[in-house]
Amino acid sequence: MSAVLPTIPVLHSEWIKIRSLRGTLGAFISVLVATAGIQTLTAALIGTAEEGSMGDDPLLAAFYGLNFGQIAAIAFGASAFSAEFHNGGLRTSLAAVPDRTRFYLSKISMVGGLALLIGQITGLLTFLGGQVFMGSYALELGATGTVRAVVGCGLYLTLMTLFAAGLTAVLRSGTAVLSILIPFVLLVSFVVDGAASGIGQYMPDRAGQMALRLEPHGDLGPWTGLGVMALWTLVTLVLGWIAIRRRDA
Repeated sequence: MSAVLPTIPVLHSEWIKIRSLRGTLGAFISVLVATAGIQTLTAALIGTAEEGSMGDDPLLAAFYGLNFGQIAAIAFGASAFSAEFHNGGLRTSLAAVPDRTRFYLSKISMVGGLALLIGQITGLLTFLGGQVFMGSYALELGATGTVRAVVGCGLYLTLMTLFAAGLTAVLRSGTAVLSILIPFVLLVSFVVDGAASGIGQYMPDRAGQMALRLEPHGDLGPWTGLGVMALWTLVTLVLGWIAIRRRDA
């Protein structure tokens, strides 16, 4: 088993790849900037207008910026992997790390670790930055569900990043993944939820966002919702591993 586990040199090489690609590094930073920035700006503009001005669920509304930050997370996951499929990148990577499983686990570990780091920082800053401008409607960190939602925001962004990365390994195209996932999280799951008696709550984005709700919504709780999203992510990661293992470089 240890023969296929990531090693420090391989993980370091994956970090070098990510920081060397301006688009990938930009998407990584944008996860924080888009989520926390838009949350803070929106709260500053309308947060004190009236109760519920940012949404009926005050805890979910505290992470309104996640609607935009998740797009950056998708872009980060997709671009981190899609670089391997341009100009013989995968062939070069496999020349350095011949074991395809070790290569795949190393890349996924680095992408996932960075996503978890930026995700948890983003969750905390998004909550704190937005609540500063909510006036008498502000929630305090430590109030019911707030710590869980902050952690859940970080986990959601991590899972969305890995979901995109796994799908990119399957399709071998970051553009295709962006074309599929961005409309999916912005539109499709809401349409499915409205047209198919709540099936939409089991879509990865809707399920994962249960962790951000103050009150239960549908059949899934906060952690079961994240569990459903994790299963979606696991499926794409396994399919991505199979694709890397079997396809020509």
